[in-house]
Amino acid sequence: MKIVARDIPPRAAWALEQAGVHPLLARLYAARGVTAKDELDDGLARLLPPAGLKGIADAARLLADAIAQQQRLCIVADYDCDGATACAVAVRGLRLLGAQHVDYLVPDRVNDGYGLTAPIARRVKERGADLLVTVDNGIASVDGVAEAKALGLSVLVTDHHLPGAQLPAADAIVNPNQPGCDFESKSMAGVGVMFYVLLALRSELRARGVFDAASQPRLDPLLPLVALGTVADVVRLDANNRRLVAQGLRRIRAGHMPAGVAALFTAAGRKAAAATTFDFGFALGPRINAAGRLADMTIGIECLLTDDAGRAGELARTLDAINRERREIEGGMREQALLMAESLFAEGEAPPPAISVFDPGFHEGVVGIVASRIKDKLHRPAFVFAASSASGRGHELKGSGRSIAGFHLRDALDLVAKRHPGVLLKFGGHAMAAGCTVPADQFEVFEQALAQVAHEWLDAATLTRRIDTDGPLAPEYCRADMVDTLHREVWGQGFAPPTFSEEVEVLSQRLVGEGRNHLSLKLLHQGAPV
Repeated sequence: MKIVARDIPPRAAWALEQAGVHPLLARLYAARGVTAKDELDDGLARLLPPAGLKGIADAARLLADAIAQQQRLCIVADYDCDGATACAVAVRGLRLLGAQHVDYLVPDRVNDGYGLTAPIARRVKERGADLLVTVDNGIASVDGVAEAKALGLSVLVTDHHLPGAQLPAADAIVNPNQPGCDFESKSMAGVGVMFYVLLALRSELRARGVFDAASQPRLDPLLPLVALGTVADVVRLDANNRRLVAQGLRRIRAGHMPAGVAALFTAAGRKAAAATTFDFGFALGPRINAAGRLADMTIGIECLLTDDAGRAGELARTLDAINRERREIEGGMREQALLMAESLFAEGEAPPPAISVFDPGFHEGVVGIVASRIKDKLHRPAFVFAASSASGRGHELKGSGRSIAGFHLRDALDLVAKRHPGVLLKFGGHAMAAGCTVPADQFEVFEQALAQVAHEWLDAATLTRRIDTDGPLAPEYCRADMVDTLHREVWGQGFAPPTFSEEVEVLSQRLVGEGRNHLSLKLLHQGAPV
């Protein structure tokens, strides 16, 4: 393990401090690439304009026409927190903007698999929909979109995942990562993309005279959901994403949020008035995700859609119970998977460059979480597989992977697929997280193929665990009010929360507590005991 102090560009830190930024925050921001105070302006007016998104004008016209013709709309969501919040934003937003008939459908992780499949398209048609809208999925759903179009449905794809070699033949596609899109924020979550589509739709409806700037519906009540989904999906918090999150946090702290969000804070034992990004990522997000992992994500979406505080509380408590069950299942799986991973190398040896594990008893709903735990402990790209329990797929394994900096997981899967045709039945994802399906009898081939790619791509420096810190914390900032100041800021993926490091001398140490599982230290820091 290597501890490295972040570089702090002195010119940027000085400029921020001269512009009125607190000296400590100026130092932290400069170390994270901020060079001017206006980059810290989180006002809605500073959001990137929706017009920069390729296809968004077509999407706005498609939705505006559907509303004018009183068509039936059906949202096809994903079963994680980003998908759930994106679905809630879509349903709430479209209704605010005049849609009379808005339904939603969320695939079941086990029975349906990911995204808009042909059977899902048929179910949408059976519900009487005219327009199908995907949120947080669809960019890889070539067959599903083709089936929907063949059934006479109009299709709007809103997504943020990386596209494959072929784009679906939808009526409109909005995805900052699609070819030819110059939108600056490539890291926007699926919920952010849907929020932007609603902004464009409102503009289109204004142009059609449906309402004017004074009478148009306000969309900012949706921002708490946008903030929650953005942080929970662990996308990079670039300047635009930080503004979306800051706006959502501001409303939550002021008590303005959907009933379900308030109920989730209560169920998690957290205080909404002091909400932080930590609450989104480690308290609310996991409770919503648990529904998609072990039960039915409809529970999570309904919690976010209801305006009835009593029902919201009931649903939030149900999600909390499901999350406790998830933790129990995960705990057993994590212990077993770590033992399997550690058995791949001898004591004192370095782990292999990539790790893949499978056990018939693993639950496919939590393989991603367990892969993340292995990645964190061993600092290696890790895949965990479970037997697919979907109908007719007993011979397949479903895997979820997590990666380390410097190893693009989806690109690695793409190379495995090209080198070993037939080993990957399907795959997709991002640089840091991806999923795939492999034939059960091809697991060892996949394991060796992924390890080979990792061996080629990763060097010793990348395979060494690195902890980036902000160096020492000056004594004058060791105050409780500074802790509160730092907590209020927007930290997350790509904009890491502050970590300080000091060199100290250990004067004494002892185990304390009833189970002797706590450590008491006496330290000497800069000549003074602490």
